[in-house]
Amino acid sequence: MSYVANTAEQRAAMLDACRAKSVADFFSVIPESARPRSFALPPPKSEMETLERFRQLATRNYSHLTCFLGGGIYDHYIPAAVDALASRSEFYTAYTPYQPELSQGTLQAIYEYQTDICRLTGMDVANASLYDGGTALCEACQMALHATGRSRVVLDGGISPVYRTMLDSYTANLSIEFFQTEIAPGPTNRAALYEALDDRTAAVILQNPNFFGVADDFSDIVRHCRERGIRTIVSVYPTALALLKTPGEMGVDIAVGEGQPLGIPLAFGGPYLGFLATTDKLVRRMPGRLVGRTVDRQGREAFVLTLQAREQHIRREKSTSNICTNEGLCALRAHIYLSLLGKKGFKDLAALCHAKARYARDRLRAIPGVEILDGHPFFNEFIARLPMDASEAAGQLVEQGLAPGLPLGRFYPNMARLLLVAVTEKRTKRDIGMLAESLDAILNQ
Repeated sequence: MSYVANTAEQRAAMLDACRAKSVADFFSVIPESARPRSFALPPPKSEMETLERFRQLATRNYSHLTCFLGGGIYDHYIPAAVDALASRSEFYTAYTPYQPELSQGTLQAIYEYQTDICRLTGMDVANASLYDGGTALCEACQMALHATGRSRVVLDGGISPVYRTMLDSYTANLSIEFFQTEIAPGPTNRAALYEALDDRTAAVILQNPNFFGVADDFSDIVRHCRERGIRTIVSVYPTALALLKTPGEMGVDIAVGEGQPLGIPLAFGGPYLGFLATTDKLVRRMPGRLVGRTVDRQGREAFVLTLQAREQHIRREKSTSNICTNEGLCALRAHIYLSLLGKKGFKDLAALCHAKARYARDRLRAIPGVEILDGHPFFNEFIARLPMDASEAAGQLVEQGLAPGLPLGRFYPNMARLLLVAVTEKRTKRDIGMLAESLDAILNQ
């Protein structure tokens, strides 16, 4: 309470007016197990003491680790110009661009970001961004349900378990039936997927590369679904699109993804960037903001918010979503990042990630006791089966300064020995060699 200018007498008067004996009374409707454990805050500290305390806490972070983690979030290099340009006061102090005459710079940057996403995914139109990749997938699901009037969604077993949890949470109070095909490390099981479809199915959700690192071409699934009036949604890893067939080339209805690899730091989990792109036919069902380009009365180029299917603009029952904002600064970072790399640079980056992942795969394959689950196309992630629990091995390697990958047993108990290894352009030949040698020492000591 040290930073709240209320005296004890004022707090007592407010409690009396609310007919409460204490602040704790306001939390009585919350189950006791979920209530705050204590309101006993430590005594106030000076600015110098507070900063020193934060520094002490920061030293406990494992920010020094050589990172081979993936599973949807990746440790890519961010050019210094991204920070320099995105931190200009014209951008980071700008208010939400409802008044286009005052926000042309921000609106133009968003418009160009939308263009980037359309070119990247091969789709017709993209919105001004969403909160993260999981939110974008949830919103795409809602779009398909609205467009078809159906209530069932089929998920491929290769969908990220994090996204699956978000879908369940996002739709917990809605009448939506989810069906997920068998979860197994490998490509999409076409037969099982087709068998799960029926006349109540609104959409099929796929991921490319999937959570297990397998890259695929879903053109055949898209055709199969289109013949049955089913929408296809594909969650993509943006960097991989420089080498893989795009959602637009496959004929996908809605493409979504996590934009964190596009110039956004890991930052302990956020803020991140969700992107969503679709076809012209579904543009009026898109959530959030959409920036358009036009001309003013004098024929000058101008940028404005357009086609806003939001609860503030149309009848609530016609609204496609309650999301009415976007990740403006994160989208700006993605645009700057893509502009700096350019088309050739982005392709070179993706090729480098793939080449280094192949080298890492071969180094780990040579370790006695390690089996690589391959035989399928991949981009920069692959699975290694260890002769011991992958979490235990990862814990030992963390103590040596290595984050060796994502132990899949964290999500799937029957995969306790599987380690998902991701390699980006930041991992050097020396880094990969250290991983292989350290893992060999643990497994064969």
